[in-house]
Amino acid sequence: MTTPTRAGRRWRATAAALVAAGVAFAGLGPGTSSASSHREAPLVAADPAVDNTDLYAFVSPERAGYVTFIANWQPFSAPDGGPNFFPFATDAVYNINVDSDGDAKADAVFRWTFQNIDRRGGDTFLYANGPVTSIDDENLLFRQTYTLESSFHGEPFKTRVTGAPVAPSRVGKATMPDYAKLRGEADKRLPGGWNVYAGQADDPFFLDLRVFDLLYGGDLSEVGQDTLAGYNVNTIALQVPFSDVALKGDVKRNPVIGIWTTTERAKTRVTGQSGPVTGEKVQVSRLGNPLVNEVVVPASLKDAFNSISPDQDAGIPAVVARVTDPELPKLIEGIYKVPAPAAPRNDLVEIFLTGITTKAGGPIKADLNSQLNNADVVAADFRPSEMLRLNLGVPVAAQPNRLGVLAGDLQGFPNGRRLTDDVVDIAVQAVEGAALTGKLVDALATGDKVDANDNAFGAQFPYVALPNGSAPSPVRPSAAASASASASASVAAQPATTPSAFESGTGMTAVAVSTSAIAAGLGTLLFVGWWRRRRGSVQP
Repeated sequence: MTTPTRAGRRWRATAAALVAAGVAFAGLGPGTSSASSHREAPLVAADPAVDNTDLYAFVSPERAGYVTFIANWQPFSAPDGGPNFFPFATDAVYNINVDSDGDAKADAVFRWTFQNIDRRGGDTFLYANGPVTSIDDENLLFRQTYTLESSFHGEPFKTRVTGAPVAPSRVGKATMPDYAKLRGEADKRLPGGWNVYAGQADDPFFLDLRVFDLLYGGDLSEVGQDTLAGYNVNTIALQVPFSDVALKGDVKRNPVIGIWTTTERAKTRVTGQSGPVTGEKVQVSRLGNPLVNEVVVPASLKDAFNSISPDQDAGIPAVVARVTDPELPKLIEGIYKVPAPAAPRNDLVEIFLTGITTKAGGPIKADLNSQLNNADVVAADFRPSEMLRLNLGVPVAAQPNRLGVLAGDLQGFPNGRRLTDDVVDIAVQAVEGAALTGKLVDALATGDKVDANDNAFGAQFPYVALPNGSAPSPVRPSAAASASASASASVAAQPATTPSAFESGTGMTAVAVSTSAIAAGLGTLLFVGWWRRRRGSVQP
């Protein structure tokens, strides 16, 4: 038998050692158990079906008054990975959590569980034994369905849909000649205006992962290839009205929400046997910002971080210390001789734990995406915590900028995260102080030269590109390689960010500070992001 309680023992041992050293972990009892971080933590990296990769949250551009959450699992899914391909785990629970009042506890929980319909039996190894022309085609021998439940304000879970179809893994042209049709049949509209999709998709994250070879080869020679081009992930996408997630249902008074995803498994399970999740569950994976667990959190605490809820984050001094004095700028200084901004980085504490607000006493004099900016929040109940925060009141950008807030586009990362936000290039500049000076660091101006995803995103829900139907080639140049240089040159030609970008929006406090000031808070938060999910996954 295998059991995640091994991670619990590891966590208790770590906590005990830290407490013995005089470090108190507020709110963490000895019974907490875990199984790991998304891509990087030691345990969950070996369990890809429950391995959180990315979380996106943004105002739906084509549907006013709705917010979209996109959460991904199962990293580096190669299209030719048969014969079983890449199902969701049936003995796991997949959650999207939303905090509207800032106490770092979920006010809304959306919960998915998956079921198999397997007709292969002892007759065949095939996923399908003929062309599949519909999602319920009899030739599709292996299918999955899901149950979606929701709970608001701690009330009992309510079933929203059951037996809903999952879009199958994309096997290839001979088996699935019109995969777009299959994907469309898995897109379900539910009562209340909800849209929901579960199934395979192209991995929307884009970057050159040769960053790990001494930060792009030690001389920026190893750039320009989208390492994730051609790979797929398992996606859950949900679109709901603002009123379902805003505090008291009032987005004008309370526009800011915080989002994170978690995966749970049964605390004890038998290897090789799958079935419905029963009995006590343990949280084995967690993801908010696409950043923290992988690079900010030291290796010895990754499993522990993934086991806990956000309300416990600020009580971990060892982690807070890594935020105020981050490792990454020192690495860049050592390799590229670009001076690291001086510690302590209190701006990063604001970004990581409170959101951007003047009400927390941090150095960023702006009100953007902290729940403290919500009119009906009880400040005494606010708990600093790590999560992806989004101001629903910021209008959809007519011309989104891939550099997000750093370039004056307040709808971009870290105010939520859109599929097109270029975390890598934002991060490289912000961590080196470009946001503080208002000027790009010339030595790193071209970034990783991967400025867009290899496949175009859709204009409507679920937005993610169709999964790739053939294996990635050994060399995967960025789809935007030719545009990258000109785009980077265009950015470099702008010596400062745009203070005028901060304007009043519905439900948003007027901001009286330059874009540079807010972007300062991106710092390590953003740079950490492009390290985040791949470390464990790319290891042999």
